[in-house]
Parts: sequence; structure tokens; C-alpha cells
Amino acid sequence: SHTFSCHCIFKLRLFCSSSSPDEQKPRPSMLRHLTSKIKATGPITVAEYMREVLTNPVTGYYVKNSMLGADGDFITSPEISQMFGELVGIWIISEWMGAGRPKQLQLVELGPGKGSLAADVLRVFRQLSSVVGGASVSLHLVEVSPVLARLQADALTGSSGEEADGDEDPVYHRGRTRDGLPVSWYRRLDDVPAGFSVFVAQEFFDALPIHKFQRTDRGWREVMVDVDPEKEEQLRFVLAPSPTLASSTLIQAGERRNHVEVCAEGGAIIQQLARRITDGGGAALIADYGHDGTKTDTFRGFKGHQLHDVLSSPGSADLTADVDFSYLRKTAGGGVACLGPVSQRNFLKNMGIDARLQVLLRSCADPSVRQQLISSYDMLMNPKKMGERFHFFSLLQLSRLARPTAPNGLKLEKNKNPAPLPVAGFTELQYS
Repeated sequence: SHTFSCHCIFKLRLFCSSSSPDEQKPRPSMLRHLTSKIKATGPITVAEYMREVLTNPVTGYYVKNSMLGADGDFITSPEISQMFGELVGIWIISEWMGAGRPKQLQLVELGPGKGSLAADVLRVFRQLSSVVGGASVSLHLVEVSPVLARLQADALTGSSGEEADGDEDPVYHRGRTRDGLPVSWYRRLDDVPAGFSVFVAQEFFDALPIHKFQRTDRGWREVMVDVDPEKEEQLRFVLAPSPTLASSTLIQAGERRNHVEVCAEGGAIIQQLARRITDGGGAALIADYGHDGTKTDTFRGFKGHQLHDVLSSPGSADLTADVDFSYLRKTAGGGVACLGPVSQRNFLKNMGIDARLQVLLRSCADPSVRQQLISSYDMLMNPKKMGERFHFFSLLQLSRLARPTAPNGLKLEKNKNPAPLPVAGFTELQYS
């Protein structure tokens, strides 16, 4: 791993910054808000910077913008191809069956984007209603952006929704799909009711705030954001002169890298998911770009699908960092089983994307639609595109992977003890 000093960060900024006229005049409100905050209380952590820039209630990037799709700053897998969401839908049904087909099934999506993934999943449920017909299914969406919540409601429930009466109601919007399936919107995972749930988080964890740390001769120091003393209107990275609460508590013993990013908020959400899965049953499927504890500096900005300097014109670009799956695994604890990360390419292959592509191509005569199917398959699967960049990671109940024990007093031959149903996506499925 490379030594990463703040000096390097400054050099990086020169490469990332672009000099279009509107760059030179940052949106004043967010920059002014941050500079006055820093001048009043001193440098802020990278986590606090991300939280302010992305989710500040007045000028936050996510709160103000619809940043998905061709006109926004990023396109996600569900927007690229329906096959992605359909295979996630099959995974959910497969895990529901692996858990013994409970009578209640809550689908919970964290950060549902435009609602494309949820719409594709629900279409699979509709097509396989003979399989899931016995269960009472409901959809629960955890979303902080009012702009995106409106887009999701349009996509999933049309005009049938209603807003909550007051702030006391944890459900701030509710509606029904055209099949009559109840859909509820929440600002926090805490507010989603208990019960057997399958949680899906697709490109959710990468936008959560990270702390950044640098190894120095005097031990670990946290990277902070400060106002540049030479230029009032510019921010810069500095190292905290002494240990911070985060640098004293968040770095794993035996850490070998010289620069580390830790997403404490992501760890807290994983612990919440683990607790819910242990108590109420269910599973979680996380799809994101990330690594297994090997990368160092991955914090970057995107604006109009181009890399964007993270410190310039805050609030005008998406900020993101690769997910450290090794950290999520450690914080999940021993009460759940963790599978993965496996590459998106392997996961979708195991889920049968090749067979699904052939079915769609056979049923489609329009050459331009066929071409679109093939190019979207390539975007999802090509190792140079999303195939190896994105990974799938899962939390399951420990009992899900345990071999069933024979009833007392019953002698079974060794190989008669039935094996648990394989976990789709993480092992190759045989379609009969």
C-alpha cells in the first residue's frame, strides 16, 4: 500500500479539478455554510463534510437533486437493465424459500434510487405469484431524499399514495402498487417494523460518510477538512495534530495499510441489520463497488458522469467511497453468517443471467431493443466495466447454513441428512 500524505491529496486535487467557468463560482450557500462552520469550530472530519454536502436539509446534494440516470451524475445497475432487478427478485424468493416460506415477507430497500430495482423485483413476484401467493408481502423503502421519494412513488404506486398527517408518524408516505401491495416510506431503518425481512442495499453504502486516517511517525492521525489560509473560498485537507476520538477507536488492531477509510455509519447499519435478521429472521443483500480490506484512498466525486474534485463547489457533485467489505464483516459480529464479497459478474452468472438474456432475446424482434439488451448485459458483466468493480455481499441467519439435525432417537445414515438449500448467487444454481 502506498504512503498517502495530505501533500499527495493536494496534488490529486490539481488533477481532478476542471476549470469550466461555473466551477470557479462554487454554489455559495454550501461553501459559505462550511467555511463559517470551520472558522467557528475548527477543521471538520471528512465524515462530517460528506454528511453536510450530501444530506444537509437545505442545500444537500441528495436532498435537492434527482441525480440518477443519463441526466444525473451516476447510473446504477437497475437503471441499465431489467435483468439485474429480476435476478435480485429471484434471490429474495429463493431466500424466503430457504427460510421455510414464512407467512409474512417484508421487502426492505435502503436508498431505492428511482424505484427501478423495486419495480423489477415486484414484477418477478407478480410472475411467480403461484410460488409466493401464500405469503403476505409488503414493500418498505428507506429514503432521505424527498425528490427521489416522489420519483419512487410515481414508479411504484402512481397517484394512489398519501402523505403522513404529522411528523410523529414514522411512515412519511404510503401507497399501494397496482396489485394492491402496500408500500411505505421511512427516513430511518429504525422505523421499519420488525418481522421476517429481506433487506436490499444497492449502491447505498458507498454514499455513507467515511472517516479518513493516515499513518504517521506519531501514530494514526485523522484527515480533516479546513479552509485554505491563502484562499478564503477554498477548502483543503489537513492532518489532525493529535489523535481524535475516531482515530483512537475506528482502526482495527493489526491494520497494515498506511491510509484507511472507515465508514462507521455503515458499520452501525450492518449491526442493525444483523440484529434484525437474528431476531426476526430474513437476509440482507448488499451490492456495491468495494474491496475486501485492500484499498486505501477511494474517496471521489462525480458530476455529470465525470470525476470531480471532492472539495470544490461542495453540494454540486456526488461524493462516494468504495465499500470496505472486510469492515462490514467484522462489525456484523458472530450472530449472522456473512457470504461474499463475490463479483457482480459471478453473482449474476450464478443467478442465471445468461439464460435470462437468451429468453429476452428470443421474445424480441426489434433490432434496436436487442442491441440494447446485449450492450446492457455487457455493461453489467464485462470485467472492464461493472463486472469486477461491483460486488455482492450477504448477511444470513446462522441457521440458514446449518445442516438440519435428525429428530431424537432417529438413526439416519450419514448421507441421508438433508443439506441446506444452497444460497443463490454465491453458488452456482442448477435450473431444472
